[in-house]
Amino acid sequence: MKRVLLKLSGEALAGEKKTGFDEATCLEVANQVKRLTDEGIQVAIVTGGGNFWRGRTSETIDRTKADQIGMLATVMNCIYVSDIFRYAGMKTEVYTPFVCGSFTCLYSKDRAVEDLEAGKVIFFAGGTGHPYFSTDTGAVLRAIEIEADAMLLAKAIDGIYDSDPKVNPQAKKYSEISIQEVIGRQLKAVDLTASILCLENKLPMLVFGLNEENSIVKTMSGEFSGTRVTV
Repeated sequence: MKRVLLKLSGEALAGEKKTGFDEATCLEVANQVKRLTDEGIQVAIVTGGGNFWRGRTSETIDRTKADQIGMLATVMNCIYVSDIFRYAGMKTEVYTPFVCGSFTCLYSKDRAVEDLEAGKVIFFAGGTGHPYFSTDTGAVLRAIEIEADAMLLAKAIDGIYDSDPKVNPQAKKYSEISIQEVIGRQLKAVDLTASILCLENKLPMLVFGLNEENSIVKTMSGEFSGTRVTV
């Protein structure tokens, strides 16, 4: 794989704290991505916002406003993580689908691809810029647009299970599963809209636990212990 999109869950970025940033975790991610870019692999990144905001759990706030807050949470995440990447020796750029003053660049596929080909790590913040679309959907959309070879999902859980392993200790983990099965069984590896986009555009996914040692590098080098989602 020469070009990938890495989706980082907000909760995973928070580490054991469960909220905000865990700098050691973010720096470990940066060091792993640096190893990939040093080998010439082009990396784009989308972060979730769950370490700051999960609007769908609110019963009082308007859904559109809740989603807008979530978009801004991902902007904060991307600005922070991109600067950690710069500290680790990489050049980065943060793109959003809406204007954020001088904080970010307004998204353009052509500019993003040019940056990737120039060796920069690209961050796509702000989702699709519209409510009712998750960061999963935004990540799949950007992966398709930049013609990524695959989407890597680094989550707080180490793969896809037939039920929630936090609730069911007997939950079975899949080593490989088709996107059709994910949709049919409603396994929620990513949301339904994102799953359909993967199916229609033949985008494979690799789902793994971010907190496992060198999990990103191992995934790219073939030492994969998560769940491979085929199309």
